[in-house]
Amino acid sequence: MSRERGKLVYKCYRALTTTLSPLLQIYLRWRKFRGLEHPTRWPERLGRASLPRPPGLLIWFHAVSLGEGMAAIPVIRSCVRKRPDLNILMTTTTVSAFEVLRNQLPSCVIYQFAPIDAPASLDAFLGHWKPNAIILVESELWPNLIMGASKSGIMLALINARISTKSLKRWSLPISYPLITLMLSKFALIVPLSMTEAIHFQLLQAPPFVISFSVDLKYAVEECETPKASLEHVGDLQVQLLDRMVWMASSIHKGEEKVILGVHEVLVQRYPNMVTIIVPRHPQHGQDIALELKTKGLNVAVRSHHDELTQRTNIYLVDTLGELRCFYRLATVAVVGGSFLPGLAGHNISEAAAAGCAVVIGPHIGQFSHMVSAMQRLNPLAVIQVSSKVDLISVLSELFGNPKILEARRSAAKQAFHSLSSGVVAHVWNLLSQHVLYKLFAQDGH
Repeated sequence: MSRERGKLVYKCYRALTTTLSPLLQIYLRWRKFRGLEHPTRWPERLGRASLPRPPGLLIWFHAVSLGEGMAAIPVIRSCVRKRPDLNILMTTTTVSAFEVLRNQLPSCVIYQFAPIDAPASLDAFLGHWKPNAIILVESELWPNLIMGASKSGIMLALINARISTKSLKRWSLPISYPLITLMLSKFALIVPLSMTEAIHFQLLQAPPFVISFSVDLKYAVEECETPKASLEHVGDLQVQLLDRMVWMASSIHKGEEKVILGVHEVLVQRYPNMVTIIVPRHPQHGQDIALELKTKGLNVAVRSHHDELTQRTNIYLVDTLGELRCFYRLATVAVVGGSFLPGLAGHNISEAAAAGCAVVIGPHIGQFSHMVSAMQRLNPLAVIQVSSKVDLISVLSELFGNPKILEARRSAAKQAFHSLSSGVVAHVWNLLSQHVLYKLFAQDGH
């Protein structure tokens, strides 16, 4: 009965998205006008391929944006290395992901923008690429995509699978519950990123036999390559930062700069030789901060302007994409943003831990609470959580004022990261091989 209700809800969803397709096209054009879609490749979002499909089996990896795409890259590299006979297609939806990931992916991987979840766009995309399997990353549960793939006999897997508490409530509503139950029944494999997420999928009636042990691919940051130009730039900065005290505020959102700059103003009075590196989540935000600070007469170096650090420079603004891991190497302390204002949900702390930074976060960590808990369970010193700007000033003062405490925090973060990251990619690759690729090659007669 529930399956029939799910099919009915899906028919309504498909009819609605069919009706709204012209408006969605207008919306995409509006986004292109605002610079939110690629100026020339935006038609790919309507399912219009810009490249031919190569012959042979094809696996489609899809991630919504940069963070999810970075998590998928180590698995894609394993796939290219271990199954060179496969064609790999990678899609994302955002321009920022495109700008960074195209330089991270192996040259043999085809990169396209993902189609919107409208029937005409999805049908055109699937009709052209004819993927044999689709590997979705995190929470990309789109009805037309999943049901269309299932109807075409395409195997589905969900890795780093995530359903937030908010999404769980939405999917549990009487009208949406039958649909999500039907959609999840189409998957051959679901790899949740934490035990909490595994429980969420169980509550939504995902088949128990497709849910695997949890593993978080965001720990696989050390298996991602760093652009050579970024490494060279960081090397130059290391020379300029010799004998200076450096901390970093990463992935900060609009409004959080007030917290960070307030902390900077206090600390720079105590430690005049200090440098604060600020890496906003969005590059334009960085340019806005730089303009405001320069208007106040402060000496600010800006990454996109190729400014050099001088002895008078106390703030370095990184308004570029894809270089975060490089800049973590310059700091002894990393304050990870997206966590200091209500409504935010934290960011990946494993990159900072992998670089050997003492890791500090704010009170609002949302979906990354499992990562924080896991690291703190392994070593209580691995992550410091503060509740206010005053607490943040106190913590940073203690770390800068006591080298032994700072070193203990840095070592704890790095050790916890290595414990959690060991074997992550190999585990996910083995699951995909057993539950998806083995069946795929068996069907193809290999």
